Amino acid sequence: MRRVSVRIREAEPKDAEAIAGVHVRSWQAAYRGQLTDEYLDALSVEERLEQHRGALRTPGEHRTWVAVEDGRIVGFAVTGPSQDADADERTGELYAIYLEPDRFGSGIGKTLSDHAIRDLHERGFRTATLWVLETNTGARRFYEREGWSTDGLTTSERVDCEMRPTVRYRTSLG
Repeated sequence: MRRVSVRIREAEPKDAEAIAGVHVRSWQAAYRGQLTDEYLDALSVEERLEQHRGALRTPGEHRTWVAVEDGRIVGFAVTGPSQDADADERTGELYAIYLEPDRFGSGIGKTLSDHAIRDLHERGFRTATLWVLETNTGARRFYEREGWSTDGLTTSERVDCEMRPTVRYRTSLG
């Protein structure tokens, strides 16, 4: 594996299309075998584009970070206050972290995750949470290697026309 040279920066509205593309391609690769091929093949960059444009135009307390390698956006992460009903004001959340499929296992995910966690800590959060599909064993292994652990809370999210179990992970920010 070649040495990774990646730069993390805050996303700008002009990055929305690249972020939407990463989002769709990452889902299509990471969730293959967990969600139906029909659902994954129908995912649309254009639909995700509107979501990301809106989020980048009016971010509020959310921050989107992009990983840039050789001038190309190859990943992104979104952070902010926890949206969980049981969270206090010192609990942040990693809402999303996705990479281009050809960058899985490259070390960029760790770099991006470390940056996102540092952002939450610098904003005064003391704990962070995230939600992951129960069947997404690859992501769960990644989070566990990074020091996250399940906290016992589960719920379900509608994905691919079915309710899918999700698991909450938590980590201390120091």
